[in-house]
Amino acid sequence: MTHRHFLIRLAPLALVAATLAACGSGQQPSETGEAEAAEAPKGPHGGKLLTDGKFGLEITIFETGQEPQYRVYPYLDGKPLDPAKVDLVITLSRLGGKVDRFAFKPEKDYLAGQGVVGEPHSFDVAVVAAVDGKRSKWSYQNFEGRTTITPEAAEQGGINVETAGPATIGDERELYGTVELNPSARSEIRGQFPGRVVSVTKQVGDYVKQGELLARIESSESLQVYPVYSTVSGVVAERGGNPGNMTGGEPLFVITNPSATTVVFNIFPKDLGIVRPGMRIVVTAQDGREVGTSTLGQYLAEGNPQAGTALIRAAIPNRGGWIRPGMAMRGRLIVNEQSVPLAVRTEAIQPFRDFQVVYARYGNAYEVRMLELGRKGAEYTEVVAGIEPGTPYVTEGSFLVRADVEKSGASHDH
Repeated sequence: MTHRHFLIRLAPLALVAATLAACGSGQQPSETGEAEAAEAPKGPHGGKLLTDGKFGLEITIFETGQEPQYRVYPYLDGKPLDPAKVDLVITLSRLGGKVDRFAFKPEKDYLAGQGVVGEPHSFDVAVVAAVDGKRSKWSYQNFEGRTTITPEAAEQGGINVETAGPATIGDERELYGTVELNPSARSEIRGQFPGRVVSVTKQVGDYVKQGELLARIESSESLQVYPVYSTVSGVVAERGGNPGNMTGGEPLFVITNPSATTVVFNIFPKDLGIVRPGMRIVVTAQDGREVGTSTLGQYLAEGNPQAGTALIRAAIPNRGGWIRPGMAMRGRLIVNEQSVPLAVRTEAIQPFRDFQVVYARYGNAYEVRMLELGRKGAEYTEVVAGIEPGTPYVTEGSFLVRADVEKSGASHDH
């Protein structure tokens, strides 16, 4: 993990004394010793300087070559105070209800926080210190990577939110194919006995229902006129007889079911070991219209020798009736799928400082969550650490939240 490094400068004790004196005159603690510290100045170690009369604390977060840890420098009358004389507790309240509480131990000239200050360094801070029986309290806000967006602005900006949780991650393959009628969609209607066509009731292009009358034929043997009914519902694709024609074993009508469409996809040799029957595929038209989700069938016995590809079929719905044989289609296939316990949408991930982040939402507040990522897929990316399962986070519109955070200017504080 990469962090910003800060240069620590030593200041003359006289400067510390002057700063403490100035702060003491500007901050009037109550009887409980509590004072607001939002506008506290910087101390000689680059940290926030809190004062209560002659007593002062400089709050820093040290992370050069290590995980972030609180280092707090105590002062009395402008001079460094033995840290062993100070009892200190710092409590951090984060968005989402999480609370971190740090106890401290004396080390050299500072008090070392017992624990890692996790990212983001964005929280409400409560500081309680005791020296010689006197207790001092401070509270302040330390926000970074956080912004507030009203519901109306979020809706106008197209901001959508999902919940971090388990997902299936895989590599994406794009396939190309052509619409054909399913072989089962073609039915040939013949007369029961050879004879002369007396009448026909349907033309090419007409829709017929199962059991509907198609023609009447006079039998050559019995001279009886018998009806010919459609055995299926569909559209008349071919008509093989007109009144007066003689008919034998050839089809009188060919009826097709236009809703029984299928896409035959070309599979190149490099993908033969990856693309398998039974895989789920998302089909779209060349103009981007989504057709639907289907399942790959078995490889066809014949291939496409001109293209040097194997062929595999996937039945597709034709709910709107706009799909026609011969149309070009595109298929999106997820291969090498693996289930992971925690993931976020890949499109939601944005850069922030040296991190990859998503923006968690709590009410109208949005805040970065620094992520440690695992396997990346086209739709989802695995999260190893950095966000709790069940956390609501921004998917669509995350770049807008990022722009608003950058505009707010909340920075990493040490």
